[in-house]
Amino acid sequence: MTLMFLVGAVVCAGSTVICWVMTALRNHPADSSIISLAAVELYLLFYGVYAAVRQMGFAASIAGEGWEFWGYVLTALLLPVGVFVWAMVDRTRWSNLVMGFVGPVVFVMVYRMEEIWWGSVL
Repeated sequence: MTLMFLVGAVVCAGSTVICWVMTALRNHPADSSIISLAAVELYLLFYGVYAAVRQMGFAASIAGEGWEFWGYVLTALLLPVGVFVWAMVDRTRWSNLVMGFVGPVVFVMVYRMEEIWWGSVL
């Protein structure tokens, strides 16, 4: 497991917990849910830059397909942005819940990205 994967797991778990708690407490999108979503996006931006530098440096080549890895990166980057836009349109309690599912989905995507890069995570 890489440090980037562990950081991602913590960020995604934290975002999920915050959003689910805010679903119970708020009738509208909570600022803390939006900030936690931004933290996931920031992590993904950092992960993308890290992956690009790692690939350009030829320190470690991708074990799997490059198009698949970068497809996951781009999709993961678009997910928090799309959910944020949706939450701003549908300003109900349930937007917090939908934002809460970004964390687990991004975690699975990062797990898969690490699997493609290294061949396995564990």
